[in-house]
Amino acid sequence: MTSVLDLAPVIPVVVIDDAADAVPLARALVAGGLPAIEVPLRTPAALDAIRAIASEVPDAAVGAGTVISAEGVAASVAAGARFLVSPGWTDALLDAMQSSGVPFLPGVSTTSEVVALLERGVDQMKFFPAEAAGGTPYLKSLAGPLPQARFCPTGGITRASAPSYLDLPNVGCVGGTWMLPADAFAAGDWTRVESLAREAAQLGTAR
Repeated sequence: MTSVLDLAPVIPVVVIDDAADAVPLARALVAGGLPAIEVPLRTPAALDAIRAIASEVPDAAVGAGTVISAEGVAASVAAGARFLVSPGWTDALLDAMQSSGVPFLPGVSTTSEVVALLERGVDQMKFFPAEAAGGTPYLKSLAGPLPQARFCPTGGITRASAPSYLDLPNVGCVGGTWMLPADAFAAGDWTRVESLAREAAQLGTAR
């Protein structure tokens, strides 16, 4: 894999509290056409979930999200993460990500952060928190002066708003959680998750 942005139009952001849910959830998402799955390092089960998906769902491209330290980078890659996503970045974190051997999306929310990453040779980024940081108007305004930068907007994006992001020339994919309703997750209703994933995957067919 060389680019996270080209795996699928939507990357599900899956906060997992019980690692036992990881494999059936990943299988449902892959069956629905969403092979790239971001598991944020926000719970004690996250690394075990990444490890389980990496070993048992070969068609999934599982990644680690909320990576905020060099230690997190190392632990994620060791668990089998095939890509890394951070909410923001520092020089130390970027150094670790660039040395990790896997694709990564450092988080940005300002023009200066974008320019600083371009200066470091990074042209693929996470735009976060997307809605709070200016949404589609902000990203559209960046496309003129900084056309070489491409983004995965994440944060507050819904089924209704995702198409407007995906229509932008500098957006490769979006991150979201709408295909993972809490009641379906709690009930283990993976058939419903698969159906919602299939709807999300179709958002990129017109591109």
